Amino acid sequence: MATIEHSAIVHAERERVFALLEQVERFTDYSDMIESIEPLGDSRYRWHIHAIGMDWSFDVQITERRAPTVLAWESVDGVRNHGRYLLESVPEGTRVTLTVDYQIRNRLLEKAVNKAAQPIANKVSQQILERIEARL
Repeated sequence: MATIEHSAIVHAERERVFALLEQVERFTDYSDMIESIEPLGDSRYRWHIHAIGMDWSFDVQITERRAPTVLAWESVDGVRNHGRYLLESVPEGTRVTLTVDYQIRNRLLEKAVNKAAQPIANKVSQQILERIEARL
């Protein structure tokens, strides 16, 4: 299983940042790579992403929602992954740390994804946090 981490400072209070992060279906507004997110009920969502020239989809379940510090999920279908946002108050506002662990069962595809995953995840995470900050 591979791990991706990204951290950034958002110049806003933790509660305000968390309030936007927990609106998962709005992530399509925050990143160009997220094609759509379908709410499935019971804190489940179907994500459709276009990255590295491919379309990816997976269903996730929110596993922990502890405002205003933690939002965590795990996949229940599609690309196997789990991750979390950790929000910490800092003098500049809020440090948001994203950690994602994922596994792809096709070895050839996994090599290509692993090579591209960190820069893509950093770009998506950066877009999300910049656009959330702009909205605040």
